[in-house]
Amino acid sequence: MFTGLIEEVGQVQRVRREGVIAKLAIKGQQTTSSLVIGDSIAVDGSCLTVTMTAHAQFEADLSEETLMRTTLGELQTGDPVNLERPCRPTDRLGGHFVTGHVDGVGTIREIRETGGMWWLSVAYPEALRPLLVEKGSVTVDGISLTVADLNDHSFGAAIIPHTYHVTTLGRKQVGRRVNLETDLLGKYVVRYLEGLGPITRKATLTESRLRDLGFA
Repeated sequence: MFTGLIEEVGQVQRVRREGVIAKLAIKGQQTTSSLVIGDSIAVDGSCLTVTMTAHAQFEADLSEETLMRTTLGELQTGDPVNLERPCRPTDRLGGHFVTGHVDGVGTIREIRETGGMWWLSVAYPEALRPLLVEKGSVTVDGISLTVADLNDHSFGAAIIPHTYHVTTLGRKQVGRRVNLETDLLGKYVVRYLEGLGPITRKATLTESRLRDLGFA
């Protein structure tokens, strides 16, 4: 479990394909110092398992599923990535509950400075529409953000200078693809309501319906 508060920006050292999987090596300082084999770490919002550590670097395997469902398969040597270690039970939850399981890939439509802050607009996949709400939480490449504007195709978020400078957002450009994870609680609510089936659908009151209910 993560919080969406990025600890540091690491740098991709190499990406090596081996059949249907890839091995990703990343260099960092703060996040890599305590890593051991088997630990989890979020890379651009995707939870990975550490398979090797040495000299302020770690390596992780990218499964075929991860390569298809996230942007990690697009990474190249030298690319910056957001890094976050899992939160501990005693940590303050400064962001929101983040699992590191990417729901979809969005595309940056706009990123501009406005009044000393930045405005980020991201186009999201159709499947994520019921999972996004205004003033709700969303992660963009692992960064916990608040949805400040929402329409049927994109959402917007205000980025404070600290977040802009200590994450990869300061290096992003329009057209760049980003990993998106919607709020965990919202996903369970939507899934529960789907399970109720016709009960949750708005019924149309007709003469036939009234008769079925015993009123005619």
